[in-house]
Amino acid sequence: MTRRSISKRAAVVTATTVLALGTLGTVAATAGPQHDAKPGKPSKKQIAALFDGWNAALQTGDPKKVADRYAPDAVLLPTVSNKIRTDRAEIVDYFEHFLPNKPVGKKIETIVNVLDSNSAIDTGIYEFTLTDPDTGAKRVVEARYTYEYEKRGGKWLIVNHHSSAMPEG
Repeated sequence: MTRRSISKRAAVVTATTVLALGTLGTVAATAGPQHDAKPGKPSKKQIAALFDGWNAALQTGDPKKVADRYAPDAVLLPTVSNKIRTDRAEIVDYFEHFLPNKPVGKKIETIVNVLDSNSAIDTGIYEFTLTDPDTGAKRVVEARYTYEYEKRGGKWLIVNHHSSAMPEG
């Protein structure tokens, strides 16, 4: 081998080693648990807490404030109505009839699936204490629920809300 071919061979080996180490370093830097935590992805606790904001809106007694928690194209399948609500006016109408019962919600069991940085599902069981507007008598209604949330314009909104009374209770 000539001196020149040895220098070329050394240069090729060095370049190959640098390239391999660079690739290995990139793979190592992007692998593992930190790769799953995307920037801006909400925690399950943050999604579960969206219910508290919705429940607080109920406490205002203002159907429009409750409807503000829903996207303009949201779907509501409510607990105490047979009608599916598919726009803001229908959602406001539902809460105009529901809020006189002074509902106070409480989650019993919740399961949250964060799908990505802009969407999540919260499903489980909740109960509402309702007060009869005429007699003041209170009753508790237990129901299953699903909230599907999307982050739109930087704000978490309900895009789908299904609530149904427990079939065995």
